Amino acid sequence: MQTINELGHYTFQAMLENSIKRFGARPALSFVSGEPISYNEAGKQIKQLQQNLYRLGVNPGDKVAIYSHSVPHWGIAYFAIVTMGAIAVPLLPDFTDKEVKACLEHSETTVIITSEKLMSRVPEAVSVLIDIQDFSVKKGAEIRNGIPPEYACRENDTASVIYTSGTTGRSKGVELSHKNLVCNAIGGQSCQRINEYDRALSILPLSHVYEFTIGFLMFFLNGACVYYLEGIPSPRILLPALTKVRPTMMLSVPIVMEKIYKNKILPALTSSPFRAWLYHTKLGKKILNRLAGKQLKKTFGGHLKFFGLGGSKTDTTVEEFLKDAKFPYAIGYGLTETSPLIAGTTVRQSVPGWIGYAIPDVEIKIDNHDPKTGIGELLVKGPNVMKGYYRDPELTKNSFTEDGWFKTGDLFTMDEKGHLAIKGRSKNMILGASGENIYPEDIEFVLNQHPLVTESLVVEGEKSSLVAYVQLDEEKLATAVQKEQSQNKEGTTIQNWQSAVAGAVSGLTDAMAYKRAEILNEIKFFVNSSVNKMSRIDKIEQVEAFEKTASQKIKRYLYHFTNRGKKDGELSAAGEKPY
Repeated sequence: MQTINELGHYTFQAMLENSIKRFGARPALSFVSGEPISYNEAGKQIKQLQQNLYRLGVNPGDKVAIYSHSVPHWGIAYFAIVTMGAIAVPLLPDFTDKEVKACLEHSETTVIITSEKLMSRVPEAVSVLIDIQDFSVKKGAEIRNGIPPEYACRENDTASVIYTSGTTGRSKGVELSHKNLVCNAIGGQSCQRINEYDRALSILPLSHVYEFTIGFLMFFLNGACVYYLEGIPSPRILLPALTKVRPTMMLSVPIVMEKIYKNKILPALTSSPFRAWLYHTKLGKKILNRLAGKQLKKTFGGHLKFFGLGGSKTDTTVEEFLKDAKFPYAIGYGLTETSPLIAGTTVRQSVPGWIGYAIPDVEIKIDNHDPKTGIGELLVKGPNVMKGYYRDPELTKNSFTEDGWFKTGDLFTMDEKGHLAIKGRSKNMILGASGENIYPEDIEFVLNQHPLVTESLVVEGEKSSLVAYVQLDEEKLATAVQKEQSQNKEGTTIQNWQSAVAGAVSGLTDAMAYKRAEILNEIKFFVNSSVNKMSRIDKIEQVEAFEKTASQKIKRYLYHFTNRGKKDGELSAAGEKPY
């Protein structure tokens, strides 16, 4: 475990020098099927890229964007940029062309390192274009010779301007210093110690600070090796990667594990009447969960000792399964503005429904808590808290209290031992017709327990009504309809197979539409019979798929009744971008 005593300073320069010195020949970065890049080789590639950037005119304080999916050279590009005094601007691969253009203009970035797949989406205004695969220059010309002068990084130097893809629609440029990020990587070790023999498999975007700090810097700090997929993390690519790498550590967002549990594990646990009966007994449930856990760990390679979940609230039902299954999960909480980690647990400390404790050197408190429920906004102080929002002093000022506490905007309770439980987002809270506080996340939790609901969202509709949007499990729905149809058509003889196929497809389409309407009514009854009167749903609608952020949180602002059906640039004030 690395500390500030080993580094001397909270800078990327100090981290890089320390890691090369301690772990030089050890593997650092690799594609799953590729040859690993050692720490020594990473250092050489960093120096070479710095030289290229310098000759292309990049100076300390200049912005250089990284616009790519997660690959081994992503981290090398980042270190090269920030250790020469420039500022890295990570861009999410799933940003729209408009968002990419807006971020580059707002950050005044004209140099970009990108992948071949994304080059066609880079705006023409970019003056320097570099391929992240081999750092070859695709656009731009050298304006000077020589090597860049040595730059002494300072802790308060800006390392990154990171543009969030937020649930509120207000994408903001978060300005993070060397100290913010390096200190957070050191503090994150309180949740899990890492050594040079650990292997991490990355499945999240490095342009998101959660994966960058916890899923890259923490490992680089301790001499571990991070492996990257050669494509999107589909089962076809991920399962062989897990078998080959046999990771000891992974990070994920809750929705991934929630889908595995709901679509694969739970159906298997209740696949027969006897198993279903057994699963609904206390002892039987624990036994079946434990057996499922053994198989789940084998699926993840059999060597996993830490599986971090963060980015959004985790379904407590899934947590209870993971706990019973003895799967090595741990929960973390944070924000881009806090580099990101604020609080978390170790694997042994994990308790379903609770986040954990503040990490070292981070102070927290609950502001304006409700005397009955204890719910209030979480405030934070510490070396991990951002410098501010880039080029937005007013927004920065409004995000802090007068005495310097950062306002997270998230609602929590905290027990006498400092143990945190998240309750929702303050901006999401809905004021009921009688003045009561309604937390949509609590209603969504109930909705998601319905077997045909994959995801849900509850928002305020017109005249203080509650509207639920749900995404249905189409596979399960189709299976149910086909089963009903086969039962209704037993004994029927088909003469013309062509007309039979056409009729079946048409019939299935009609039946699916009818079944959807039936299911939506069923879901509405299901949730309203399970929540209190003030939290009952007035209207329920189906969506094919929710639009999400990089951490797989639903972009809530898009589903506010004033924004439904509108195009970019037509959103209400709640969804406007600041740039």
